Amino acid sequence: MNPAVDEYFEIGCGRCSLVGTPDCKVHKWQGEMKLLRTLLLECGVTEERKWGVPCYTYNGRNFMMLAAFKEYCWISFFKGALLQDAYQILEKPGDNTQSGRVVKFTQVEQVKEKLEILRQYIFEAMEVEKAGLKVKRKDISEYEVPEEFQDRLDADPELKEAFESLTPGRQKGYLLHFSSAKQSKTREERIEKCVPKILMGIGFHDR
Repeated sequence: MNPAVDEYFEIGCGRCSLVGTPDCKVHKWQGEMKLLRTLLLECGVTEERKWGVPCYTYNGRNFMMLAAFKEYCWISFFKGALLQDAYQILEKPGDNTQSGRVVKFTQVEQVKEKLEILRQYIFEAMEVEKAGLKVKRKDISEYEVPEEFQDRLDADPELKEAFESLTPGRQKGYLLHFSSAKQSKTREERIEKCVPKILMGIGFHDR
């Protein structure tokens, strides 16, 4: 278990003023999310904390995530569109989401009922990563969206809404800035530094 993720369960994601208080939404879904966390760790994935939430990697790639919201919590498959979804439990987190798929929960019993099904899906997602499969994506504009940024948008509805609300010129500025980095790690670092600006509705070159 990753200590940074332990901290997430103790005080929350830290993205709002409710962090460390009983009203933090993370506390509302403790039972559900801890069951999901245990399941993921049993499957042998690497646990990290990214974007303030528990993120899970396989073969060095982000491929799953847990997140708490006001009305539900979810387990997210970054390339869920490539899964067979034999039990029809996956849904898009947003109408325009191309790659990510999630399973939402509001009760511990719902998680318990789906544990073995989710285990199958997790192993299938690991095979997708092992095979190096990628989702064929549509561009937000005429410019290519780096995979790392698209994953970030799929995982964070608030960020996605904020980015899509930017003018085409501001979207272009961010996409060119992210894409110009040759290494995935550098692209992720650039994206993370720009998230506050995007959430504020300002462009990359704005001060």
